[in-house]
Amino acid sequence: MTINLKNKASIVKKYGKDANDTGSASVQIAMMSQKIIELTEHMKANKKDFATKRGLLMLVGKRKRLLSYLKDTNLDGYRELVKKLKISRRVRPEGVRGRRAAPAPARAD
Repeated sequence: MTINLKNKASIVKKYGKDANDTGSASVQIAMMSQKIIELTEHMKANKKDFATKRGLLMLVGKRKRLLSYLKDTNLDGYRELVKKLKISRRVRPEGVRGRRAAPAPARAD
């Protein structure tokens, strides 16, 4: 279930600046994405594994925060990484938080 050294080295080589670049946001996001894929497959087979579900949700949240950081600091790198990893991110308009309620119907006066 963990990422082995060969997979980790290939991810670092593909998304990092060099072979030793394990700390950049893009490499961390790519590793988290691989781990999320593995945990999702595990959850399909083990639906009642709540500890893994909690870990998966925490990992998704951490990746979301790193993606947000990358978007703020390097927009081109963010777009390229999202395209490479095939991550879909819905972006809300500025200042909108949570779900928006549907507008009230117009009153006929």
